[in-house]
Amino acid sequence: MTDTPETPAEVAEVVPADIPTLPVVDVRSGMFGGSVGPDTSGYGGLVRTVELPAPAVRPFGGWYDEVADELDLALADDGTSFDEAVIHTVVDRGEITFHVRPEHLLAFMRRLRDEPALRFEVCTGVSGVHYPHMTGAELHAVWHLLSITHNRIVRVEVSASEAHPHVPSVVSVYPADDWHERETFDMFGIVFDGHPGLTRILMPDDWPGHPQRKDYPLGGIPVEYKGATVPPPDQRRSYS
Repeated sequence: MTDTPETPAEVAEVVPADIPTLPVVDVRSGMFGGSVGPDTSGYGGLVRTVELPAPAVRPFGGWYDEVADELDLALADDGTSFDEAVIHTVVDRGEITFHVRPEHLLAFMRRLRDEPALRFEVCTGVSGVHYPHMTGAELHAVWHLLSITHNRIVRVEVSASEAHPHVPSVVSVYPADDWHERETFDMFGIVFDGHPGLTRILMPDDWPGHPQRKDYPLGGIPVEYKGATVPPPDQRRSYS
């Protein structure tokens, strides 16, 4: 196996210049883009726009098309298709991301894991992202998958609204994602439906809010433990 996952030589050309970029989704000031509380970063004068890369069109280039074609064939066995399961695909900076509809996520993940031509055996975790100005899709969950067999990396992304922050849990497919989903729930408030024990993992159970959302205060707030205590080991919560 080589030191880094293979990258198609055509990556620099897979997004034609005539495809417009998506609208600016945010304009952030300061280092972290917080909108509540004082700027504690020391970079108050820093202003930058957040503009997501445009969807790519097929052919994506190199092994990206192999993955998409295999997914299309495999998903057909489940009575669906690649275009039905995937909202759009982004190829940017030598990486590929599939933006998947939540109702197709588990079947999509199983096919990525189990198909011999795909074999993404490892899920290295899930990350949360908060785009406050993307109305109806403010919260995103992003899974990073590695194929040891084929030495490839892909990302799978699902979005949800702040009003209904629910996405499927993939623990039934990738059991090691258990604590990663709990952390993303804790920090962003994304609810992973079907998780076997979705409780906070970093903050106390009675902590208000989700600290990595963009609308969470950056500093200058009182400690919010609300009388939380650490019980003796034999009295702590069971996760079995």
